[in-house]
Amino acid sequence: MPPGTSPSPRTALGKDPSPRTPLSIVVCGDINNDVLVKPAGGITRGSDTRAVIRACPGGAAANQAAWMAHLGAEVAFAGRVGARDADYHRAELARAGVRVYLATDPEADTGSIVIMVSPDGERTMFTDRAANLRLRRSDLPAGLLDNAAALHLTGYTFCEPPLLEVALWLLDEARSRGLAISVDPASAAFLARMRPAAFLRWTEGAAVCFPNRDEAAVLVGEADPVAMATRLTRYYGIVAVKLGGAGCVLAVPGESPVRILAQPAHVCDTTGAGDAFCGAFMSRWLARGADLQAADLPAVARFATQIAASVVTRFGARPI
Repeated sequence: MPPGTSPSPRTALGKDPSPRTPLSIVVCGDINNDVLVKPAGGITRGSDTRAVIRACPGGAAANQAAWMAHLGAEVAFAGRVGARDADYHRAELARAGVRVYLATDPEADTGSIVIMVSPDGERTMFTDRAANLRLRRSDLPAGLLDNAAALHLTGYTFCEPPLLEVALWLLDEARSRGLAISVDPASAAFLARMRPAAFLRWTEGAAVCFPNRDEAAVLVGEADPVAMATRLTRYYGIVAVKLGGAGCVLAVPGESPVRILAQPAHVCDTTGAGDAFCGAFMSRWLARGADLQAADLPAVARFATQIAASVVTRFGARPI
């Protein structure tokens, strides 16, 4: 599918893994147990610090799948979790409307992230990917992509050699079937450890890319968001560079980028705001399909900023 084109319905090539309506999109990647910690004041080293602490379901790919489904897309999610949390994560994703295909790991725990939230809502993450790192092609159900219109991956699935095999296989399958592809680079730190040029090569031609400012800077070496977005349109059909409280820059090849302002919000916790933006954008983009024109994209991005603004007012990355 040429960059920037929208998905259209397709005939199943095999048995659909679910008898329900055809899928809008398949999402594959990380799913985690998040522990959010927001100190009530200054941190007291060596003793107690009062804090608000919340345990929530998380993981960039799982969060994005949950938002897509919550906002109306037909979504399937595939990932790997520890056996003791499998029922919890299946139920949480199903509550958002996601079709869930989780491999259970009898040895490794579910991935975990401790998220320190500063008074201004910015977050610092301490990540143990655990069972996520053990996802293999054999964990994916036969026919996962049958009846789907699109595939979505995050950069976390490209960061380790065993997972990279899964990501590249899914990309090859999606391209051979004519599915639209969307990607979220997900982590500037992880991108910097791999070869950014390789990530661009692996994902080139994807219909949509959702980097934040730091990820875009790693990928193209620019500092200005408009320049970043413009450079990235050499590789992707639609680029939405997420800028947090400054909104986003939206770009398509051959046209001037558009700045979309953020929606005003009282910020409590920015965890998952980018995931909500991605999920909201994709839900609207998929809903319109071939009817969506370039002129409609700013309205899609504005909707995504509205959803992201609603997330930062509370703890947790998933729909309530």
